[in-house]
Amino acid sequence: MGISQEELGMRANLDRTYISGVERGVRNPSITAIASLATGLGTTVSNLLENLEIEAENVE
Repeated sequence: MGISQEELGMRANLDRTYISGVERGVRNPSITAIASLATGLGTTVSNLLENLEIEAENVE
């Protein structure tokens, strides 16, 4: 998408450091934060989480 953590934070009403923590895997976002992130990214929660199981399997 090409936006900064700061821009996403502003769009999602979340702190930039929180966005950074989620990206690095040191923060586990609540469903409320996931909804805010989806809004900030201009998508839906279901679209954001689509293929989550497939991605999780690839990590293991």
